[in-house]
Amino acid sequence: MKAEPGLPFHVFSQSRIKQHLTQKLYHDLKTIRTPSGYSLDQAIRSGIENPDSSIGIYAGDMESYDCFAPVLLPIIEDYHHLGPGWCHKPGLEEASLPDLDPEQTFIRSSRIRVARNLKRFPFSGNMTPDQRLALEETVKHAFKSLPEKLSGAYISFTDLNEKQFNALLEKGLAFGKGDRFMDAAGINRDYPLGRGIFTSQDNVVRVWVNEEDHLRIMAQAPGGDIANVFHRLIQMIKALDNRLDFAFDRKKGFLTACPTNIGTAMRAGVHIHLEKLEQNPSFLETIARDHHLQIRGTGGEKTAVEKAVFDISNIRRLGISANTIVKNLHKGVQAIIQAERNL
Repeated sequence: MKAEPGLPFHVFSQSRIKQHLTQKLYHDLKTIRTPSGYSLDQAIRSGIENPDSSIGIYAGDMESYDCFAPVLLPIIEDYHHLGPGWCHKPGLEEASLPDLDPEQTFIRSSRIRVARNLKRFPFSGNMTPDQRLALEETVKHAFKSLPEKLSGAYISFTDLNEKQFNALLEKGLAFGKGDRFMDAAGINRDYPLGRGIFTSQDNVVRVWVNEEDHLRIMAQAPGGDIANVFHRLIQMIKALDNRLDFAFDRKKGFLTACPTNIGTAMRAGVHIHLEKLEQNPSFLETIARDHHLQIRGTGGEKTAVEKAVFDISNIRRLGISANTIVKNLHKGVQAIIQAERNL
């Protein structure tokens, strides 16, 4: 694919930004600045520096979705496979679903997480050090005011020595610097300043602060009781929503740094052991596709499958409610377990 004259893209780039950002559109948008000063050149820097990026553009604040709509909307519609009249679907209510694997024969753990950003701050790739610290203080205050049943402890990474931080990393509780795509987008800047993690008293709910998005709220527990994990997540989301003002758009849903996550901004999944289906990858892919699920390596995106443990989660996030995502996951994993038994 040849690059159009004047466009700052690597000739071999196959990212969606290359597909949807024409020379004319680039020149029409390149002088625009969002209220926080974010430009199109900043938005596409990650795609320019990483020609193998599948998307190639990040939002620097919630206004980016309006200012750069001529290029962002086609990318969103393309990536999320949206039809005419698409819109965010609300729905974050309790789900009555049986435990998929009471004996924990197959499912190692269930995890559901959402990304959230605060309205009054630029997104992670467009923040100053002072803004990162101010956001951290805002969120810490919200954590301190949580009801007793949701309470826990917040740890700021800058308060830890190297040994303490590495111990959290090994347990999967802390997060390191993001990948090269996030680095080029400015998301890793100032790390570990303003970053930290909140953990509930029973260790089921965790909140990462100032990673790719301002907040990554997650609930995780051993086994296949997805409904209970969802219940715990809902409690924390609603409690924080009462204390913080999230970046939200009626059509696009919850707004995130990466346009692939907008809408529910939810990933619901399981770690599941599938010895037989590992030998039948096409069969596993077919079941997953039929239930709108994605199969990833043990450690998530771009990782290998280790000891036949797969990460299986939802593909769709926009134009579908959170409740439907969880129900699809439950039904799909149920079908996968049945297939594993039958084999």
